[in-house]
Amino acid sequence: MKKRSIFLMTGVAMFYFHNAYGQETVKDSTKVSSIDQVVITGNSNPKKKIESSTAISTFSAKEIQKQNPISAAALLQRVPGFAVETSGGEVGNNLFARGIPSAGAYEFVQVQEDGLPVFEDGALQFANADMFFRVDNTVSRLEALRGGSGSIYANNSPGGLINFISKEGTNTFKGTAKLETGSYGLMRTDVNVGGALIQDKLFFNVGGFYRVDNGLRKTGFKANEGGQIKMNLKYVFDKGYVKAYYKKLDDRNTFYLPIPLIQNGNDLKGFPGFDPNYGTYSYRSISQFNIPQAGGGFFQRNLEDGIHPKVDVIGVEFKYDLGNNFTVLNKTRYTNINMNYTGIFPAGGPQLAADFAKNKGIDANNYQYSSVSNGQSVSPQYVQELGFWAIDKQMRNFVNDLQFNYKFDKGNITAGFYKSNWKSHQYWNWSNILTTATDKPELLNLVDKSLSPTDNGYSKTYNGVSSMSFLIRDSQIQGSLNNIYLNVDYNVTDDLSLNGGIRYSRDFYKGYGVGTTTANLNNSGLTTDGTHSFATTTADDNMAVLGNKYTYWNYDISKVSYTLATNYKINRENAVYARFSSGFRSPNEEAYHNNMANLGIIKPVLTNQLEVGYKYYSRTFDIAVIPFYSTLKNLSFTDIYSNGVSENKFANTSNLGVELEGYARLFSNVLEVTFNGTIQNPKYRNFTGRNADGSTFDYNGNVVRRIPKFYFNISPAVNITKEWRAYISYNYYGKRFQDEKNIQVLPSFSEFGAGMSYQLGKIRFAIDGTNIFNTIGITEGDPRAGSPTGDGIIMARPIMGAAVRGSITLDF
Repeated sequence: MKKRSIFLMTGVAMFYFHNAYGQETVKDSTKVSSIDQVVITGNSNPKKKIESSTAISTFSAKEIQKQNPISAAALLQRVPGFAVETSGGEVGNNLFARGIPSAGAYEFVQVQEDGLPVFEDGALQFANADMFFRVDNTVSRLEALRGGSGSIYANNSPGGLINFISKEGTNTFKGTAKLETGSYGLMRTDVNVGGALIQDKLFFNVGGFYRVDNGLRKTGFKANEGGQIKMNLKYVFDKGYVKAYYKKLDDRNTFYLPIPLIQNGNDLKGFPGFDPNYGTYSYRSISQFNIPQAGGGFFQRNLEDGIHPKVDVIGVEFKYDLGNNFTVLNKTRYTNINMNYTGIFPAGGPQLAADFAKNKGIDANNYQYSSVSNGQSVSPQYVQELGFWAIDKQMRNFVNDLQFNYKFDKGNITAGFYKSNWKSHQYWNWSNILTTATDKPELLNLVDKSLSPTDNGYSKTYNGVSSMSFLIRDSQIQGSLNNIYLNVDYNVTDDLSLNGGIRYSRDFYKGYGVGTTTANLNNSGLTTDGTHSFATTTADDNMAVLGNKYTYWNYDISKVSYTLATNYKINRENAVYARFSSGFRSPNEEAYHNNMANLGIIKPVLTNQLEVGYKYYSRTFDIAVIPFYSTLKNLSFTDIYSNGVSENKFANTSNLGVELEGYARLFSNVLEVTFNGTIQNPKYRNFTGRNADGSTFDYNGNVVRRIPKFYFNISPAVNITKEWRAYISYNYYGKRFQDEKNIQVLPSFSEFGAGMSYQLGKIRFAIDGTNIFNTIGITEGDPRAGSPTGDGIIMARPIMGAAVRGSITLDF
């Protein structure tokens, strides 16, 4: 079927080429000039980039096509100021904006589609914003704003706005069809078409993708499978327009987590029995999970389902000219998400078999491991305890943004009211399993040979499960956000402009958590193997059971965010600007849950940012240099350790840095170079306190965790002919620390990519390679392991190994 699809696509492509032959060849350049580019994100009205007093990066559909990112996170690596971890797979990745540390996700930026959030809070537990969005050919362009006016135009976004803008139909019917295959069993089809149902009046666009592959790491099953469809219908009338749209996403993705490596200073190599570039604990041999519950019944899960969101989105956008220079714009959207999340989270690193047995209370020489699959005795040197974490989430979000705009000779005024109601209910069921410490793990049982099989505590496992449902969580969080905002643009002269904005947020959060008790299956009447009772195993000794005690909480926020800026256009190609902004981020979900009984100790995260910038845009060269300084107060750290306990610490931070972004077209457009980079120094301030064990800590002045001081990307491309183009890309990610103590070093690494394309009329053939030298580069250690270990055996999450993708794209 795979070969037939390729042959069919190739045949259609060649047929189309013969019909299109003789038409003007489309130049396959990587980037259009920025001098006349208009941006809408973080501005009250569309503005040319050179006139916008914001730090904003833009990517057209053509530019996204040239980069062919493997995920949304991979595309965002091209934005300065965004430190992006892409090692989780297609989804579930992390983004840190301008040195702001967090537990991960997209905690201080808002990911948007067409100016409204993908989901109101992009950093709920196990619900990163990129799980509900996919980059495909329905995207017209991306606008990525850092800092600046983000807090005026969205909630919880002092780090910036990431706005994916969808394609709309025009009077000309056109479309794109793409077939892609890859070295890891990839088969993907993208289609997008748009046009006019009634010329100049009624337009449509519809598109989407479907993809299946084995995963960049070897899981033994289809790691990624699913797709989405998006459609919109727009009616234009004399004084405005109305647009309705719908999106359906049904996709499942394997989530990759830390694996064992050997570290010696800055040198990394694979742990014996583990391929660092392609290995993973998430493997078919441990994918099926079925255990009895202390409250009755059984809990079943399939690792192959991975992260599986089912997303339905419906929205309407309306704009009308009221006359006398007044316009009204209203955007409304309803989002419904049902997601099952299943992943393997290592509970620490590999342990010597004897040490693990000792920790389970078995004296030396009295332990015996056996394979669950066949019952035969085995003698592994190392064993690994893995968390089998299952999370179910039901999420709803209704949002409406109403704004009025008044234009006058010297500028415009925008005033609006933003309303968002959202709810997220989640259920967790976590267990630990025992396996070999290899990249094709096998389930193990462990018994105490000094005891009889009928004795209490003889076995430390149940079919490879070492801790059955040790953590269960049933909780809910709701938000009701009520924001009014005002933004003013004023042109002092043709070249000097001022901007000011203010947003008042009156937000209400509430939720509950269900208490749990512990129980076991000793008196359940169930057996472990058809003969022996559960008294013979310790695997069920600390099972969690939901109780009947509900803890309800409420938290209200009343805050003002504001920004002031000026932009001076020196001439048509040069401009400078300065901006000060003050915003906030509400406490995150885990902070609420950890402190339900005493919400007084948590506070919104307060941010202040100052940035200045120089921008130069011409037909052949672009450059933006943006120094910035930011401070944050009341930042919460909420990593959940492998034992289910949350970190629950608070700190302040500061950061001084410079963002660089540029593009050059040289030698009569033969050579093109795009580059971006960030230099910064994010540090902790007032970070002292007491650990859970009673010891004290003082991390003042330490470098914030997981964020490099220096990282950059450079991508030169050569237009060998009008049709033939080749490129290489180089990503450098600087040294970081896994932990607040600054003990566990995450070494710097470099990653190379390369590709080539050929434009044959309206048909584009391309090949793209990622991490072509199989670099072992780690983006995070193991934040769930608690205290870091330094050199030796470490747990870390490396980037993906080398992969190649080939594609045929037909434009019509």
